[in-house]
Amino acid sequence: MTQNDAFTLFDLEIVVEKIEGHCTCNMEVGNRFYLRSGKLSLPDGQDFCLYALQAAIPLLPAKQRQNHAADWIETDTRVVCPDPACRLIMRIDRVAERTLYHDDVSPIPWDIITPSCEND
Repeated sequence: MTQNDAFTLFDLEIVVEKIEGHCTCNMEVGNRFYLRSGKLSLPDGQDFCLYALQAAIPLLPAKQRQNHAADWIETDTRVVCPDPACRLIMRIDRVAERTLYHDDVSPIPWDIITPSCEND
């Protein structure tokens, strides 16, 4: 591997910060899940509401990356469950940074695409 195939992503912790309504999925403040590289995990013995999870998932790849400081994705950290009766609010926190390498995350070898990328 060459030096230029390395990139960084943030590990994320998504935690239930507030529940302002009635959550029928029995979620509680403090419930959480993690995104490390491309894998979701939960603390042992915990589950997480599918509907709350699906509200957060579209934002996670952008939150894993460092964006321009003025980009809203850098400042906005809250996501709301789509169930209007629940009003569950989650917070997305960056908890660590990890270095990854292209060939560890893609089936297309870096040396095949490197020439076109270096011209960009």
